Amino acid sequence: MGNPATIWRHRTGEIVLDRTRVMGILNVTPDSFSDGGRYFDAEAALRHGLDLVDMGADLVDIGGESTRPGSDPVPAEEEWRRVGPVIRGLAAKVPVPLSIDTMKPAVASNAIEAGASIVNDVSGMRDPSMVRLVAKSRAGVVAMHMLGNPKTMQEHPAYADVVGEVRSFLTERIRILEGVGVASEAIAVDPGVGFGKTPDHNLSLLRHLDQIIALGHPVVVGVSRKSFLERLGGGATGDRLSGSIAAAAFAVTKGAHVVRVHDVRETVRAVRVVDGMLRGEKL
Repeated sequence: MGNPATIWRHRTGEIVLDRTRVMGILNVTPDSFSDGGRYFDAEAALRHGLDLVDMGADLVDIGGESTRPGSDPVPAEEEWRRVGPVIRGLAAKVPVPLSIDTMKPAVASNAIEAGASIVNDVSGMRDPSMVRLVAKSRAGVVAMHMLGNPKTMQEHPAYADVVGEVRSFLTERIRILEGVGVASEAIAVDPGVGFGKTPDHNLSLLRHLDQIIALGHPVVVGVSRKSFLERLGGGATGDRLSGSIAAAAFAVTKGAHVVRVHDVRETVRAVRVVDGMLRGEKL
């Protein structure tokens, strides 16, 4: 659970992490693994974004390129065509920060200009142009660990020590970001559950999340509807609500500051209960 003194700065303000924050997922794609096509139309995506905020999302993460295992990259122009109208529309209507989920500096730059405050880069800010962009714009950052790229990441992922290697990668990304002037308080990290990991790797990262928390930055965890949940009895792709909530709640007990989810209303209720139990509040 977030420390009351912890904040996450972004381009237009800050998020106080005195409780678990919920990041709502808005995929403007035809092929994302669990909701591809549902919000591909800009008007449908805008309506869903407004709904996510009404349901209690503390921030909304908008993406125009699927990063499911085996997915092919999308040209920057097409990615921006998908997300641009949605970011502009939401920026004018919602009070919560918007995050752009992209690996491409050109898309991130356009999104920031259109009203996004945070850049969520699943490649971990490996592109030096992206690093320079977030430094110059003072955007908030989510640096995630991914083994390889979405096309190949699930082809025999292997680690000698998954927790240690993910921690080392994120430590290096923090060092690089701070080295070009990104404020330490603007940097959040994500261990990348499901991105180049086997189910056992995912479980190890979640069980030892304290080692990622110890880096001293806000930790974002995305377990929503991930395939490893099926191995634990969490249901097939379209039936993972209970499993997703259970996994998010577990991450909160391990110290996650932000959970990135599809099912906002249900997760908000669950993490409020977990937060209250962890704080030992009197009823």
